[in-house]
Amino acid sequence: MSAIPADIDTDSQPPMAVPLRHFVVGFGLLVAAAGLRVGIAVDAAGVSAPTPGLAPLAHVHLLLVGWVCLTIAGAMTQFVPVWSGVRLHSRRLATAQLWLLTLGVTGLVGTLLAGRLALLPIAGGVLLLGFWTFAYNLGRTLLAARPLDVTERHFCLALGFFVVVTILGVVLALDLTRALLGTGTVPRTQVVAAHATLAVFGAVLTTVFGALYQLATMFTQTELDRGDDALATVETAAYPAGVLALAAGRLVANGVLARAGALLVVAGVAAVGIVLARRLLAARVPRTPMLTRYAVAAAGMGCWAVATTPVWLRDPLAFDVRFGASFELLALFVVGFVVLGTLYHVVPFVVWINRYADRLGYEPVPMIDDLYDERVAMADLVATVAGAGCLVAADAGLSPTWVPVAGAGLFLLGALLFSANLLHVVSVHGGGIVTTLVDATPGE
Repeated sequence: MSAIPADIDTDSQPPMAVPLRHFVVGFGLLVAAAGLRVGIAVDAAGVSAPTPGLAPLAHVHLLLVGWVCLTIAGAMTQFVPVWSGVRLHSRRLATAQLWLLTLGVTGLVGTLLAGRLALLPIAGGVLLLGFWTFAYNLGRTLLAARPLDVTERHFCLALGFFVVVTILGVVLALDLTRALLGTGTVPRTQVVAAHATLAVFGAVLTTVFGALYQLATMFTQTELDRGDDALATVETAAYPAGVLALAAGRLVANGVLARAGALLVVAGVAAVGIVLARRLLAARVPRTPMLTRYAVAAAGMGCWAVATTPVWLRDPLAFDVRFGASFELLALFVVGFVVLGTLYHVVPFVVWINRYADRLGYEPVPMIDDLYDERVAMADLVATVAGAGCLVAADAGLSPTWVPVAGAGLFLLGALLFSANLLHVVSVHGGGIVTTLVDATPGE
């Protein structure tokens, strides 16, 4: 069985069904995002009729706001109380956030695909309520944790980024119908750039980095050494400041400020990538799907940092380098494989704890890593890595027109295999945990 670290306070278990519901909904959003990416690639190759509405923008939101952020909300709801040794502030709010986020992102994507831009403020408002509910619930939970460690400090920063990002998102949605931005105010393009910066580098990556400081040591059964501590200190100080400076520089179109922030962001990403790689090399446990995908993510961080440094030094305000050298490299290899790897442990772990933990020592029980199919896990790894690689090559303009179609198709195949593998874990071993109306966990 995969190691269950001794320093985790399992007496602070939150409701198991709530995070699993987040993950299951996230699987659907991941497959939908991958499917939409296929449509966009086929459209770009001139093989089919144009994809509807603002499909590329819908894809970005479906992938990052839908799958990634919904998964983050579920994972933080599950593990912040465990890591911090405190009780979740409210599971009712955790359930409400799932409904609000799901309705908000599906409404947002639907209106973008349908071209019904007048409805965007409504969908944006629902998303705002969902993220604010999430931020309030986890913020109140973290208030009970003292002193805050490096992971908890990252999470607090991320919650603040989520609040600011949603405000800017609603402003941008209202601007499409009320023309709030432009003459006499900050131009829309600059607000969009700041919004995207705070969303991806602020809310998403800050959460990912904070989690990795726990997960990379916990599941390699190692500790940060002096070199790792030094890198973590640099990242903790430089990265948040860099995100704020880059966002502010883009908001006011100040190239000097944006460039300074960009260099700090790159340094932070590179530092976390090095720490992650060092922990994986020092691992005292056999390779698992989680650690293998973390290795892909560590390589992705290094490649992104190297490729992004020169383009951001040249012009950090340019539209085509808003997410660095390659959006696909950042979104899939850096963020995506961390989330894929984490889910390959978290979902079986939550199911095992709910179904088999009380039986341990009384009857034969499967190990955590026995719950999923290793052959399917290897197949989805090959498909997602190959597909993401093709998309990165296409993003860099280094491939013929059929490569993004093949890449999108392979990534869709990998997403389907990944989702099916973990859904099998939930359906076969979950004991109806996702569909039950009442959680077994007592208290609110």
